[in-house]
Amino acid sequence: MTSPSFELDPQLAADTYSLGRLPLSRVLMMNDARYPWLILVPERAGVSEIIELSDTDQQQLMREIGIASKVLQAGFQPDKLNVGALGNRVRQLHIHVLGRFVSDEAWPGPVWGHSPARPYPPHQAGITLDRLTAGLVPHGLQPESQS
Repeated sequence: MTSPSFELDPQLAADTYSLGRLPLSRVLMMNDARYPWLILVPERAGVSEIIELSDTDQQQLMREIGIASKVLQAGFQPDKLNVGALGNRVRQLHIHVLGRFVSDEAWPGPVWGHSPARPYPPHQAGITLDRLTAGLVPHGLQPESQS
């Protein structure tokens, strides 16, 4: 259940597409066509660290990280999955789950700070959003209403 005062950080909203909600987290897709990249944002107001979540929410977050990881692995076959909760620029707790390839331009270093995002062309964004949504729905994703 979403905290009554939860609001998505404006920077996260500006940098992503929203896919929908899992039991704990809002699920976002980073608008960077170079990487299959999900961001999980636990819908808890005022939380910036995983340890600030209740034990139950921490366990649910780990389940949702596992779900996101499996969906990326099955849908994109990356060479490596990166999972991180940085929060240095955006304090709101959010977990990055992204697929990495030995052929990507940042390999083997981190993607964070490597180079500016390369936004999806509109047609490719729709295809990738549909692909991720289809992978997440069997795991309980409540998709965003597309109106």
